[in-house]
Amino acid sequence: MKLNLLLVFTFLSSICSNASYIDDSFSTIKPDSISKWKEKNNLQLIFTQNSFINWSSGGNNSISGIVKVHSTRNYKNEHLVWNNELKSSYGLNKEEKRELRKTEDKLEITSTFGYRRNPQSNWYNSAKFNFSTQFANGYKYPNKDKPISKLFAPAYMFLGVGSEFFSKKLDLKLYLSPITNKTTFVFSQPLANEGAFGVERALYNDAGELIKEGKNTRMEFGNLVTCEWEKKVMSNIDMENKLTLYSDYLNNYGNVDVNWELNFDLTINKYVTANIGTHLRYDHDIKTKEDINNDGILETTGPKVQLKQLLGVGFSYNF
Repeated sequence: MKLNLLLVFTFLSSICSNASYIDDSFSTIKPDSISKWKEKNNLQLIFTQNSFINWSSGGNNSISGIVKVHSTRNYKNEHLVWNNELKSSYGLNKEEKRELRKTEDKLEITSTFGYRRNPQSNWYNSAKFNFSTQFANGYKYPNKDKPISKLFAPAYMFLGVGSEFFSKKLDLKLYLSPITNKTTFVFSQPLANEGAFGVERALYNDAGELIKEGKNTRMEFGNLVTCEWEKKVMSNIDMENKLTLYSDYLNNYGNVDVNWELNFDLTINKYVTANIGTHLRYDHDIKTKEDINNDGILETTGPKVQLKQLLGVGFSYNF
């Protein structure tokens, strides 16, 4: 009996003496397996509000809000990098004596896969996928009888191969693609029949009868350049600058589609933030619709530079 107890005691002692080794082995394996993946989730609620009482200069009471969700799932080892990003935002504005209006509407998914033979190189052979659309109908206010855009009308898809430069030291990403397919989707037949967003419009006879419906897709092949620069301007101010340039080889090569976003996030504390941003777009295939004669009828005019600005304070939560 004493011998058995001695054996048990010896066995337990050996386990305890090796426990630190076992724990250390697991602690070294687990971080290594997780560190290759990095994820980030951010939710923002941005508000602006104006209120007037007996204000001599006049003005209408208004309130607006924007919900933003930004998620990333990134993988990286010595030779491979795979970055996945989801951006979505939706905003509404309510002004006194005026209908509820949409101010922000975006859904964008981007996935980039890269491979490098030399672990010391900042250049990767890459393939990039990008898809963007909106959630709800868009209108040329105050006309809400006829939408000028809808969910998947338009939607844009970019798919191409090229080279991408990553520099953590410079906080810079530069993507160069000589072969990129751009597909425009207009899954609203009334808008497709009008030739909205560059798709082929419908054909009508002299009596105005429909002969052939407009196409729902438009295919382009061209070169794509994307540059992303993130910089911490101050300890509580982060800048994000993203520029995308695209030109179609087959249709008016030299006409460059421009998409430029510049945003500043000012961190007040852990949960309160301020946002300042601009978004500039130009697409030769997107024609502007205007009420030229003030009769409520929208007429198609030429392409124009589109500009949107944002200034707001709200709540931010990382999870």
